Amino acid sequence: MVIFLSRRRHNLYTCPRDLLTSRDHFGSALRYEFNMPRVHLTSAFVRSVNCPLGRKKIDFFDAQQRGFMLEVRRSGGSTYYQRYTDARGRERQFRIGPSDVLGLAEARRKARSVVAQALVGTDPRSQRAELRNIPTLKELVRDRYLPHVKSYKRSWQTDETVLRIHILPLLGSEYVDQIRAEPITALVQRMRERGYATGTTNRVVIVLRHIYNLARKWRIPGVVENPTAGINLAPDVNRERFLSIEEAQRLIASIKQDENQVAANAIMLLLLTGARRNEITHARWEHLDWDRRTLLVPLSKSGKPRAIALNASAIELLRSLTPADGCPYIFPSPVTLRPSASLHFPWHRMRVRAGLADLRLHDLRHSFASFLVNNGISLYVVQGLLGHAHTRYTQRYAHLTPDTLLDAAETVVGLMGNDACAATS
Repeated sequence: MVIFLSRRRHNLYTCPRDLLTSRDHFGSALRYEFNMPRVHLTSAFVRSVNCPLGRKKIDFFDAQQRGFMLEVRRSGGSTYYQRYTDARGRERQFRIGPSDVLGLAEARRKARSVVAQALVGTDPRSQRAELRNIPTLKELVRDRYLPHVKSYKRSWQTDETVLRIHILPLLGSEYVDQIRAEPITALVQRMRERGYATGTTNRVVIVLRHIYNLARKWRIPGVVENPTAGINLAPDVNRERFLSIEEAQRLIASIKQDENQVAANAIMLLLLTGARRNEITHARWEHLDWDRRTLLVPLSKSGKPRAIALNASAIELLRSLTPADGCPYIFPSPVTLRPSASLHFPWHRMRVRAGLADLRLHDLRHSFASFLVNNGISLYVVQGLLGHAHTRYTQRYAHLTPDTLLDAAETVVGLMGNDACAATS
């Protein structure tokens, strides 16, 4: 019989010698256990026990629950642990928690759960390590998502804005395995109530869906399901706003008289080409092909290069410009010589002066397509001019003015003859 003496109450703790060589599921971990004090752990013992003088710590193993132990340190603190042997026969020790926070009964329950996991071949330590590797949404966005989309997506700044303004303030501190559909749906609903456009609220869902799809592809710890899987996008009711010829002429006059000629020329080129804002504001002189009359976009929204066709007015506008010294951009900010971050203020000034306060900058692209379709240009040609990957994207620009619809309706009368004009009396 091995005898251990407690300093505080002089209690005797015993261990039969024949158990020192016993083995069961806990395996070789028992060799250590049975060379340490075994006691009937009670709440009173846990509160009163001290570490012996001259030692940094001492482990007291429970006589009732095998492998369950209390580590008592010289500093006065004590912690519950559970020892076990994993499926590969390796000795493991799992930290249950500090005794001043966790009651003995709760510690025993957690320790039994650890043993149960070990019995079915699951290593609790590995499971805990995996939990520690699960990132928050903010960490995933910062470390993986944004660096990834910046490498190929021209509109990555749109994603960054949606994340920074709408998503991360609410969900950024949440671990990715804890985010559910309910808070996402609630966020979208609040945005709708505050008057955000359908396209903006849908973008929240689209960005989150893309993040989780990539996280599953990258096998990010904790990402098993996509919380947006059951969230349907709201129907995007297109706000049709197309310039009439008279409105276009008023806008052109307003553009020409604006004091910010860099912004004015960029906006004029948007109207003349139907290009996207960033395609023009980030345009470089080296990408101009005067012979072919095209402006190359190395990486378009579709992810592929495209060439913007330049009509005679666009060529005349570009030839009238003087490149800034040492600056590769056609429309640089006069302060930074970098692409303008936004055309918002000059554009607002121009549209209000033209009496078109409801006109958005992107409506110039709509109008470009509308002018072409209403003059008989096929959707396939318009698709190429706009740089759309699929015709379905071009379909929204196939706007017909009432006059065009009436002309089409009159064609039927011509085919059937004038006798169809009135009913027989």
